[in-house]
Amino acid sequence: MKKNQVNAGMPKQLKIFLITLVVVVGGGLAVLMGMRMFTPASSEQVTPQQNAEITETVPTEPSAMAEPTEIAVTELVIPTETVTEAPEPTDEPEPAQTEPETIPGAVALGSGISEEKIYTVDTAEEGKITFAFAGDILFDPGYAIYAKYRQNGYVLENCVSSDLLERMRAADVCIVNNEFPYSKGGVPCEGKTYTFRADPSSVEILKNMGVDIAGVANNHAFDYGRQAFEDTLTTLADANIPYAGGGWNLEEAKKPIYIKAAGMTVGIVCATQIERYNNPHSQPATEGQAGLLRSFPDINMTLDTIRTAKENSDFVILLIHWGTELEVEPDWGQNEQLPKFLDAGADAIIGAHPHILQQVAYKNGVPVVYSMGNFWFNSKTLDTCLIELTLADGGIESLRFVPCLQSNSTVKMLHDGEANRVLEYMRSISPSVNIDGDGFITAR
Repeated sequence: MKKNQVNAGMPKQLKIFLITLVVVVGGGLAVLMGMRMFTPASSEQVTPQQNAEITETVPTEPSAMAEPTEIAVTELVIPTETVTEAPEPTDEPEPAQTEPETIPGAVALGSGISEEKIYTVDTAEEGKITFAFAGDILFDPGYAIYAKYRQNGYVLENCVSSDLLERMRAADVCIVNNEFPYSKGGVPCEGKTYTFRADPSSVEILKNMGVDIAGVANNHAFDYGRQAFEDTLTTLADANIPYAGGGWNLEEAKKPIYIKAAGMTVGIVCATQIERYNNPHSQPATEGQAGLLRSFPDINMTLDTIRTAKENSDFVILLIHWGTELEVEPDWGQNEQLPKFLDAGADAIIGAHPHILQQVAYKNGVPVVYSMGNFWFNSKTLDTCLIELTLADGGIESLRFVPCLQSNSTVKMLHDGEANRVLEYMRSISPSVNIDGDGFITAR
């Protein structure tokens, strides 16, 4: 039978149905074949991101490809496990712990002696550093102070009031004038009326008071000669108390102490003007011998040290032993050298030696405490003080006079009416400043 004959015998509707069926079935088969060739065996959709994860992690596990659903779940868990295994934030060192390591030659104050005289301090208040200064102390066992200490059972709180000790210990840096050598050797200076010497073990009293730095530039440092002075340097260093104003040679004696704290560098210079004659008992340091940084008769060494501190610091404190004993008014030596200290770059000047209080003044914007008086030095009844200097942003935030009283070989902090009496006296001798009821000092 011919083809035209067969087609002629078919109904038209059947012919259309068969052609449509062939087209549909053929197209469907073609689509199915294409899907088997170009898609994963799983019927589950795989996003490009998941596919990338599988590509990166699965090739080492061929069997996993047989179970794509488990692979997808595993890959989603992996990032969580990675985060869990990351180091905890607490494992990172704190900045305060690493700071000493980032400053060459620096040592944490109280933990050792820095050859570079650079010390770091963790301050009580962020962004601020508070210094406390006290006047003359004496631990010679042959004089009244140590006798009282011994009589009171070697208990410091029986000799220095607890509230005063608390302030000294709370200061970020506490500095006193160490008016004697620590030694068991040497011989008294010939022709000197008063010669002092303390047993090296008594340096523990200094530490118990909260003292961080000892000034040694004074007229009693050489009372038992150079040997005793050298013993003093050794004793203080062994106690981890830096000494200011002296050293084993001129290079060390001239080197300022640097305190790095609260984002600031504070330079501390200590020198003595006493004794003011050409051949003093308190010997100057030389290139080859231990001694003091002296500002008389030659002031230039001290001025050089102030300038060095100024170049390397945000703020410079000068501790100066000067003045005339038991004289309220500043003397010729103070008046003559003060302008030179200011010109060299001193930002605050703290004085000692007269054994009584002298005025507080502002000179060219710089606070000058001419004399803090005795602190814990003898049996006399004398007004004294603790000076608190707080720095922030490289400048003075506050200067405070804390009234105290030395009496019967003890010293205590004063309150209420007794404190007001001393503050009123300081106002009467300090015409260029204001002193408020809490002892805060400002320039007029």
